[in-house]
Amino acid sequence: MTVPEDAALAQIASLRTMPQQARGRDTLARMIDVADRIMASEGADAITTTRIAADAGISVGSVYRYLPHRGAIIEALAQHYLGLLEDQLESMIAGLESGAWGQTDLVGEAVDAFAEFYRAHPGFRVLWFGRHLTAETQELDRAHKLAMATRLRTVLVARGLGRDDPWTLRVSQVIQLSTDAVIQEAFRADPDGDEALLDQLKTMIRGYLAVLTPDE
Repeated sequence: MTVPEDAALAQIASLRTMPQQARGRDTLARMIDVADRIMASEGADAITTTRIAADAGISVGSVYRYLPHRGAIIEALAQHYLGLLEDQLESMIAGLESGAWGQTDLVGEAVDAFAEFYRAHPGFRVLWFGRHLTAETQELDRAHKLAMATRLRTVLVARGLGRDDPWTLRVSQVIQLSTDAVIQEAFRADPDGDEALLDQLKTMIRGYLAVLTPDE
């Protein structure tokens, strides 16, 4: 899957050396694109600086400049995937605010959208279900989950199911963590997603939302 340059680079802004010129940014985007394709087809063990250089058609020195070892490549790729998930939530929120999305079955559409992300990004599944998540990557994932829950709170507030307060954030965390865990298990069991698990996830979230009391 080819990753647009802007999308690839937007998620890895914490790299120690972010290229300032368009040529450097294009080179880094190609590295991320190649790493994604290798991850999806061969797994993390196949990712090396020399392999990235060869497949991207660039020098090993160019790879070393930004991604000096496998751990750095995997961390940048993880940041990229997590950023895409956050972008998807932002897009859903924008659609909700404009009235173009989520008017009939918000929960069902949201679960389906995130399930589709798992289908569309096999590299993400390989990385998250494998054994190559570093301590740094796991810390990124914790920050990502909090960011997702914080934005999800916006949806709950807009639907009158909470306020901009710690209680609603906790509710949002429960929804986000539960959704993340069940969707991951659905795709561990079936590369297309176990529909029975996904359906039960929707039922669980709908039931939880139905009994929420913002005054608790």
